[in-house]
Amino acid sequence: MSEYKFQSLNKMLEESFRRNWERPALSNYQGITLSYKDVARRIEKLHIAFERCLLRKGDKIAICARNQVNWGVSFLASITYGAVPVPILHEFKSGNIHYLVNHSEAKVLFVDDVIWEGLNIDEMPDLYAVVQINTFKLLFARDERITEAREHMNEYFGKRHPNSFEPEDLCYYEDSENELALINYTSGTSGFSKGVMIPYRALHSNVLFAMHVLPELNNKSSVVSMLPSAHMYGMMFEFLFEMCIGMHVHFLTRTPSPKIIMQAFEEIKPNIIIAVPLIIEKVYKSKLQKMVEKGSMKTLLKLPFIDKVIQKKICAELVKAFGGQFVEVIMGGAAFNKDIEKFFWNINFPYTVGYGMTECAPIITYAHFNDKRLYSCGKAALNMQIRVDSADPQNIEGEIQAFGPNTTLGYYKNPQATADLFTDDGWLRTGDMGVIDAEGYLYIRGRSKCMILGPSGQNIYPEEIEAVINAEAYVVESLVIEDNNGLTALIYPDYHQGELDGLDSAQLEKAIKDNLPAINKEIPNYAQIRKIEFMPEDFERTPKRSIKRYLYQRNK
Repeated sequence: MSEYKFQSLNKMLEESFRRNWERPALSNYQGITLSYKDVARRIEKLHIAFERCLLRKGDKIAICARNQVNWGVSFLASITYGAVPVPILHEFKSGNIHYLVNHSEAKVLFVDDVIWEGLNIDEMPDLYAVVQINTFKLLFARDERITEAREHMNEYFGKRHPNSFEPEDLCYYEDSENELALINYTSGTSGFSKGVMIPYRALHSNVLFAMHVLPELNNKSSVVSMLPSAHMYGMMFEFLFEMCIGMHVHFLTRTPSPKIIMQAFEEIKPNIIIAVPLIIEKVYKSKLQKMVEKGSMKTLLKLPFIDKVIQKKICAELVKAFGGQFVEVIMGGAAFNKDIEKFFWNINFPYTVGYGMTECAPIITYAHFNDKRLYSCGKAALNMQIRVDSADPQNIEGEIQAFGPNTTLGYYKNPQATADLFTDDGWLRTGDMGVIDAEGYLYIRGRSKCMILGPSGQNIYPEEIEAVINAEAYVVESLVIEDNNGLTALIYPDYHQGELDGLDSAQLEKAIKDNLPAINKEIPNYAQIRKIEFMPEDFERTPKRSIKRYLYQRNK
């Protein structure tokens, strides 16, 4: 950490805007495009409105909307003003949004009109204003000065910049190393929402990391933003890093189905692909699984020499399907299905799996695809250190702990949870279990809080069983829970794919249940699945897209 040198993130953004003034910055996929100049003008107008509304440095600004250009503008306007953005996942229910707005003490809320329809302003008494994010129309104002500022925003802008608005007019708030930059809420998978306090050093260090490992990217590069920007992973590596180097961000603006993703990749040809494993697994299942599991293909893939030729061809087609211009596919946020990862490894597809958490904004470990190890999530990232709390870290799993500038300040208004987060010597407790090899490569075994104690004291990590289940046909996602001293698999099936294949819901569920013996063959005897139950809709999820496991636990 002594080698890390802090630089103001907002001044990096200011310099990037100046340098890339006329270049494209933010686009809605198949919609409008804003240049860096356009974004800067919108930011400047919001800064004027913030001043007129007497918003102070350090005040909180909540943003609850789908990915879109004005999400980016609202976030950048907040942070470069010196306010503290509070991104809130647009999929949260109204009660959750009310709670998070109030808990964060937000003064302004930028929101989609569809979300606003379900909200009640009386439930958020501390808000000064609510702004419709698509148009910046004022939906609610607690003071007439706010209404006046919005009505005359263009007039005030013209008075401040009577001739023209130029790069040299930019002067963004200069942040400091340990200053609070943003609050990102995550409930994790086993508790209630906590507001993770991200300091500027964590954002800056993550940007430096991305610059270090992806030197090929520059102001002529582009990315498709598929992940929720309210999620630290998507926010950092599909948006904020890109803004710092002048890249072009294309917000997908819709649910990332395999069809939409492939279409966007073909049109945009992104230079980097950031994804969670679930997205890549969906693409694999929809595009490749049936082909590689055909009897004739299976036989050919087992023949020496021929298998290499076929694998090379499959890899080339897959690279082409992803746009053909990307440096690598970086996955994180959850475990990658081992069978699918082995397939990608065998065909030499340029993917890698990193590891991080909201509390590290988010990166902890990474390895370039040329240096990766199968089933590992890489080595300590730039500026970071990792250790495994175990008597024998190479062979006996222990809690993964992290140290470095990426780490959080703690949890907002929760001193006890903050104290519990750190060891006595200042290392961050991730709550994840793993081992680390002699070369420093980390292998994750599971969440310590999710661990189930087996009948003879064995440690059962549900994620490992779920990875086997999720590889089965017609399974979108699964959750393994302890149920009356046995294990039950809750499965959300792909009913749509079943219909396309001529199966009604009963036939599809029977097909999955009939595979239970095959699933159990892949699982140790002490971790056998006793029962399968089906979910009519997808599981409730955290901002990190993890399943809220605590909602589905039962009496043991």
